[in-house]
Amino acid sequence: MGKFLTAAQLTSFQRHGFLALPGFVDARRCLDLRDRALELARLHVPPPDKATIFTADGTPLHASDQYFLTSGEAIRCFFERDAFDANGWLRADAHLCLNKLGHAMHDLDPVFDSFSRLPGLAAVAGDIGLKEPLLLQSMYIFKQARIGGEVKCHTDHTYLWTEPRTVIGFWFAIDDATVENGCMWALPGGHRIPVKSRSRLNASRTAMVLETLDKEPYPTQGLEALEAARGTLILLDGALPHMSGPNLSDKPRHAYTIHAIDGSAEYLADNWLQRPTLPLRGFAMN
Repeated sequence: MGKFLTAAQLTSFQRHGFLALPGFVDARRCLDLRDRALELARLHVPPPDKATIFTADGTPLHASDQYFLTSGEAIRCFFERDAFDANGWLRADAHLCLNKLGHAMHDLDPVFDSFSRLPGLAAVAGDIGLKEPLLLQSMYIFKQARIGGEVKCHTDHTYLWTEPRTVIGFWFAIDDATVENGCMWALPGGHRIPVKSRSRLNASRTAMVLETLDKEPYPTQGLEALEAARGTLILLDGALPHMSGPNLSDKPRHAYTIHAIDGSAEYLADNWLQRPTLPLRGFAMN
């Protein structure tokens, strides 16, 4: 038994590669984060002619987009592809057409900082094996009603590579997540499949390239819907194949994700996300 998780919960996480903890965060606190995300979106949204759009695989439409590549120590806004109509006009106010905010809200905004270091998270991180947890990136996912796009099956280790592998996703349901509004799906036990690709910077460090390690796609059978009520925390092993469908409903599916790595591992210098001037911090509040 860990300091926070029970022996049964630890066994489930190790077996399946994910673990849902309903009620981990108070609903009021989730709504406060939601309000702050919308406020940050209004403050930081770029004009449409300078928009960075995210594709179905979760990468920017332009992998050499410097607005994205330098977001590791900033708060940046990224649009949904379907936010724009056939004539290139936004379908709604800009801040209501975003795919996500990223990637350093947890260190640069006090509301996100406090949420990202809630009591219990350090204990959970220790229970699942992070010896020196460091919060690498944060993403606030809007999954907007009717335009929230699909995210294809992928692993987080592909994009945040450490040796040995240590990345863990801490995914919080800010709204109720259902099949109808695009909840996550995961492959139970899929974290035992060798990771099939690695994203890295090119030699000039001006663009992302995807290196294929295994051409065989992840299995499409056996994926489990991870429906989650507001306030649920879902832990995701970095090698776990997971995805989410489009949001075709009239309800948004806001979520917040922190990716943590172990400071005892090597974070590779050609990972896309770099923080040359903003030191990484753990789960303790300053």
